[in-house]
Parts: sequence; structure tokens; C-alpha cells
Amino acid sequence: MSRAATIVIDLDAIERNARTLVDRLPGIALTGVTKVTCAEPEVAQALIRGGVAAVGDSRLRNLTNLRRAGVTVPVWLIRAPQPAEALDTVRLADVSLNSEIETIRALEAACARLGEPHEVVLMVDVGDLREGVLPDGLPRLVEQVLALPHVKLAGIGVNLTCYGAIVPSVENIGQVVALAEEAEKVVGRKLLVSGGNSGSLPLALSGAMPAGVTNLRVGESILLGLNTLTREPLIPELALDAFTIRAPVIECLVKPSLPIGEVAQDAYGNKPSFVDRGLRRRAICQVGRQDVVPEGLTPLDSRIEVLGASSDHLVLDVEALDAPPALGSKISFRPSYACVLQAMTSPYVEKVFSRMPESVVARSTSEQETEKERA
Repeated sequence: MSRAATIVIDLDAIERNARTLVDRLPGIALTGVTKVTCAEPEVAQALIRGGVAAVGDSRLRNLTNLRRAGVTVPVWLIRAPQPAEALDTVRLADVSLNSEIETIRALEAACARLGEPHEVVLMVDVGDLREGVLPDGLPRLVEQVLALPHVKLAGIGVNLTCYGAIVPSVENIGQVVALAEEAEKVVGRKLLVSGGNSGSLPLALSGAMPAGVTNLRVGESILLGLNTLTREPLIPELALDAFTIRAPVIECLVKPSLPIGEVAQDAYGNKPSFVDRGLRRRAICQVGRQDVVPEGLTPLDSRIEVLGASSDHLVLDVEALDAPPALGSKISFRPSYACVLQAMTSPYVEKVFSRMPESVVARSTSEQETEKERA
């Protein structure tokens, strides 16, 4: 058993979540987004087993991981590249999201040089104010791309909720669909319409998604089972426990709950405040802000309270436990999206993948079939 802090990834839960959403959204292909796991190949393969039509990531280095792992579905680069990254983009990605003609022309030159095809999704900004041309600039961009002999226009896309936190709606997604339909008249063929990320799922699952949306780029809602607009469970069928962080205890002592002396700034430039609760048993775990977002950790044992953290130490109140945790024992937490991102990026957190053995899967399937026959 590893002595380091670990993040345990349940690949079966990820696969089931992907399959559930794929089945619930006929006519809308899902691009499974791996960026929160730094494109761990095991996670990508779980998404593919779950039925996603493509996998996407925001960083070229992560796409290298996917290619080396032999991913067979189309690979999307979901953050626009720089012009200087055009060669690597064409080598590694089948599709990229773009809004700048200078970059798309660099991709065109890379395609000609490498003799490789590449498709672009043109991003339009309908209010979130992250990437994308404004609606009145899209027709000109479409014409410019159509003039290029190598780069192919795959479709029109939008991103919402990530920066401006704008909720996907019938109105703003409908605007994107209308823009795509106008572009189709110029192109002379149907275009893919990528109607956003996990934040668009509530609209799609309610049946209110405007007709014409054919793709969503989904990460968090598959991986964590959450509605990203509220951080509540998206639908009851989705597992919420695909990720678990476990951190070893390195100290467990009774101490005052109020620090002693003059309060200045902590290691991160903040001036903390404390409540005097008297003497309390506190545990310190061997993990810190370099590895996790402490505010995003929820102890699986509700009697444990996260008090705070420095770079390398997570401080917990464990007064309510029947017995103090032993040194070296691990305390388990359910992480938020931001916490998963930090832990997967940290080289100090060991990544552990969990998957039910095939023999157990086969037996479970056989038992289900027997139950159906009896019914």
C-alpha cells in the first residue's frame, strides 16, 4: 500500500457515467474531455468504452499522452493553439477550436507541409466573453476558412459558463444554431454544431436544447456526476464517487483551537481568523495546497472537519472521532473538480486506477440476466 497521498480513480464509474449520458442524449455526440485528469489514458479509454464519439483536451502535451496510448476515436484540441503550435496541432489533433484567422492560416500551412488533414470548429461568443468571434464576425470568418484548400470547416461551436458563468439557454444556444444554419447555406453542407460543455447538459436533458445541436464537450458531468451550474447531482443515475483522495496522517495531537500570539499573514498572504473552541484534537495530513484545493475536500467521515492548509500540511479537526487516527493511516475525501485538477497535476499525489476484474464483471452480468429471466 502506498505511503503517499493518492487519488483513486474508479474507471468503471466513469465508464458507466459516460454510457448513461450517451444513452440519454440520442442525436448529440459527446466529446469526452480529459483535461482535469491531464489526459490520463486510462480515463480516456473509460470514456471511449462508455460511448463518447471523441476525446478532447486543452493542452498539446496532453494530446501526446492520448496519441501514445493509441486512442482510436477523433482527438480534439479544445483550447485554440498559437500560430507557432500549428504543426504540433495538426500532428496531434483531428479537430481544433479556433476563432483567429491568423491561427487557422498557420494550420493551413501545417496541413500542406505535413500532408495531413485537419478540421476546425469556429467558436462564436454569445455572451460568456471567453473565446469566440462575436456573431456579426462569423460570416466573414467562414468565408475566409472556405478559401483555404486544406483546412476543413467542421462546424460552429460555443462555450458558456466557464468565464462569465452565463447559463446556456434556448435563446443563446438557439442563436448559435441559427448562425450555423446561415453558415451551412454558404458551405453547402451540414455542419457540426457544438453547443457547449457540461453546463449545457441540463438544457439537453430537459428536452429543451434547440434542434440542430449535434455535439457537446463534456468532462466534469461525466467524471464527477455533477450539474456544473449548481454543483448538485446532475441526474440520480450518475455516480458521484469516481474520485477519492486519501492522505496519510503525520501528526495527531490535542491543541488550542486559537493560535497564540499576534496574527500577521499566512504563507499565502492572507490574514486568517479563528474561533476559540477550546482544546481540540487535530490531525495533520501529508498533503497541502501544492497538491489539492483544501476548500474542495469533503471528508467521507462527516465527523472530520477541514480547518485549512499550508503548502504541505492539511489541518483537520478530528475531535468527534471515537478514537484518534493512527499515524500513517489515511483519511479519505471526496474532491471537487478544482481539487481533482490540482491533485492530478501534482507529481506528489500518486494516481491509482480502480477497475472491477473482468471475471467479476462477467459474473455480475450473468446474475443480472438470470434475474431478468426470473422476472
